[in-house]
Amino acid sequence: MAESLYDRYMKAEAAYRAHGKTCTSCSSTTARCRDGQRLYESFARLQDAYLAQLRRG
Repeated sequence: MAESLYDRYMKAEAAYRAHGKTCTSCSSTTARCRDGQRLYESFARLQDAYLAQLRRG
């Protein structure tokens, strides 16, 4: 069975947060490292898709 959009969104969020806890290059006030940026973009893209799905009903 394929993962739901919500499950993928939550996994992306968890991966981004986990990276942020261990990466010394990423912070909320500076640019993200390459991996941090990739994880953030994945999280943001899935979040946008999930919210759009909710709006469509």
